[in-house]
Amino acid sequence: MNVFRYIALIFLTTGSIVSSRGQEAVDSELYTILKQKDSLLFRAAFDTCDPATMASLFSDDFEFYHDRVGPTDGKQRFLSPMYTRCQEKDGSWVQPSKRILIEGSLVVYPLRNNGELYGAIQEGRHRFEFLNENREYQQGDIARFLHLWLLEDGQWKIKRELSYDHQSAETYTINKP
Repeated sequence: MNVFRYIALIFLTTGSIVSSRGQEAVDSELYTILKQKDSLLFRAAFDTCDPATMASLFSDDFEFYHDRVGPTDGKQRFLSPMYTRCQEKDGSWVQPSKRILIEGSLVVYPLRNNGELYGAIQEGRHRFEFLNENREYQQGDIARFLHLWLLEDGQWKIKRELSYDHQSAETYTINKP
């Protein structure tokens, strides 16, 4: 079994059991860096339509797992539809959707090898808004996400991403484990 899948399986099945002692403090350097990277990633994906910035944040062997649309293997395969959509963007372009990080939901767990930081697991919840036919934003789903960040040549890159537990905002319970 792929090491990431093993780690993800353990993490997902023990989510509420994991001790908060392993979680990074919100004022730590690691937490701050990865929160900024999260913002940069989703601003590029949703606000500015900037696949080049997104590409800079992914490992070449990036894998994406989504509970509704299935897996996507590889950075280029994942980004290809975005490059196409962004090329079609013109002066009348309006941001078709928004991603909003749910306040207080972001957590970071460092990964170390013999005491040396090599990666981190970042988990959180976010909600989405989409333009309706009247070009007004309407509430969309709320979902969980998990990113496996690794240090590659001194740069933080997402190697694996999971997007799961998508539910209607009307029925979603934010405080559930």
